[in-house]
Amino acid sequence: MKDFIAKIKKQARKDPKRIVFPESTEERTLKAIQQIIKEKTAIPLLLGNEKDIRKRMTQLKLSLKKVTIIDHLSDKNKNKFERFSQKLFELRKEKGMTVEQAREKMKEEIYYGIMMVHLGEADGLISGAVHSTGHTVLPALQIIKSREKFHKVSGVFFLNFKDEVMVFADAAVTIEPDAKDLAGIAIDSARTAIRFGIEPRVALLSFSTKGSADHPLVKKMQEATAIAKEKAKKMLPEAIIDGEMQLDAAVEPWVAKIKCPDATIKGDANVLIFPDLQAANIGYKLATFFGHAEAIGPILQGLRKPVNDLSRGCTVQDIVDITAMTVIEAHHIEKGAKE
Repeated sequence: MKDFIAKIKKQARKDPKRIVFPESTEERTLKAIQQIIKEKTAIPLLLGNEKDIRKRMTQLKLSLKKVTIIDHLSDKNKNKFERFSQKLFELRKEKGMTVEQAREKMKEEIYYGIMMVHLGEADGLISGAVHSTGHTVLPALQIIKSREKFHKVSGVFFLNFKDEVMVFADAAVTIEPDAKDLAGIAIDSARTAIRFGIEPRVALLSFSTKGSADHPLVKKMQEATAIAKEKAKKMLPEAIIDGEMQLDAAVEPWVAKIKCPDATIKGDANVLIFPDLQAANIGYKLATFFGHAEAIGPILQGLRKPVNDLSRGCTVQDIVDITAMTVIEAHHIEKGAKE
């Protein structure tokens, strides 16, 4: 994982992007920003009351002279606040939002920060050290929106097992994905893997391997695999996708030879798509607590611009690492816009 992160940080330093941090008085966040500035992987933007932020810095004995603080409720920011409020009203008026309701929402750092990303005044946002995933995802869906209509946003974790980095999805957002959702998650996860230098070998997981069990849950994964393979032909031909597979068949070659000798994935999967959020969330935590894997994430995928959610149990280093990854996401989005 150290080599993986070192490579990501090296790429980020070539073109550091503006990343907004709405949880601006949170201890781990401020300590992480001090390290981010030192490593030059991003240009942090702290969002919130400037007096409160500087007071917290003093309490923590932090020197953050180079950080930009955006006091979105200050008098000097009135015009921009009103412009942002009007923009939110325009985006949500068909859902019944009034101008006054938009102004109230824009007082919240998370809404203001995501609007900054939406309007190009920042390149990405990171939140979640003290808030739930929903607190970050809902405003992102309302303002930035998903890449295509009805496209589901999902969350991946990068996990380091010995010398290999693997991707687990969806361990953060979609509770009960259907077959179509799972196919989209598989494609998005493969695309995310490619962005970070991993050649995707995607396995859609089940308690069955290639029809060894007959159950509606198995059929869902079989259908998801078929849809994902068809989509990949046009959207991501470099991705190898197979399923439905039990975990051991997906990651252990000798088991694959016994259970599915004709499968495309031969025990060498590095992107694992779980049947639902429960399985994925439990799976990645088992891997970290009992398998001693290192984890980074979740990285949110499926949005038009990068917004990433932290685990409330995150460390300072987790925030530093996910910031570099958010910068890389911004690079790819910028590159896509130019092409």
